[in-house]
Amino acid sequence: MKYRLLKEILGLLEQFEDENLEKKYRDDVEGFKTWIADELLGESIEPDWEGKEKGRSPESVISTLLVHMNRFAKSYSKAAISGSDFSTQEEFIYLITLRSFGEMTKMELIKRNIHEKPVGMAIINRLIKQDWIAQHDSEFDKRSKLINITEKGLAALDGRMENIRHATKIVSADLTHAEKIELIGLLNKMSNFHQVIYERNIAPEKLLEKIKVK
Repeated sequence: MKYRLLKEILGLLEQFEDENLEKKYRDDVEGFKTWIADELLGESIEPDWEGKEKGRSPESVISTLLVHMNRFAKSYSKAAISGSDFSTQEEFIYLITLRSFGEMTKMELIKRNIHEKPVGMAIINRLIKQDWIAQHDSEFDKRSKLINITEKGLAALDGRMENIRHATKIVSADLTHAEKIELIGLLNKMSNFHQVIYERNIAPEKLLEKIKVK
């Protein structure tokens, strides 16, 4: 039996351990796989972007592209609800959340959708007025009300689901399946980072002062 491949793998493991002294990666097979993937990405050709030659940072490009993607997605969502009783994309997103996760408190629904309380309450009140969601007192906390999607709300949602699915496919553009999975991983990593900050509920005037990144 030839052991050349085994020797190369052992060499990679030794390099991984030497470079992972600060535990940037998990100290297991998954961490090793992530390290290898990052090593391969590091060897890939860096893309060009507008303003790069003038010193524009990758962080600036990422921030701008995310803003643009949000605007593109909103335009498709607006088209998906055109001609229906929905006023905004947030209304059907709230209904989808309730259908997917079941009844919850108003604040749980608002926080799941990363909204401030006044904005979220306005959306919920519109949905209640449409009889698309119903509310009732919580058995565990009489101060809280639980909300759930109604049959009428399910019907309104189902009446637009084909258009909504079409819109989400357009948002995903012409990415391959592998690219979509990779993008989900990256966006989840970013979302997890920001979710921790969001849950700290830091006042806007203190936000940048409190959050430090490398």
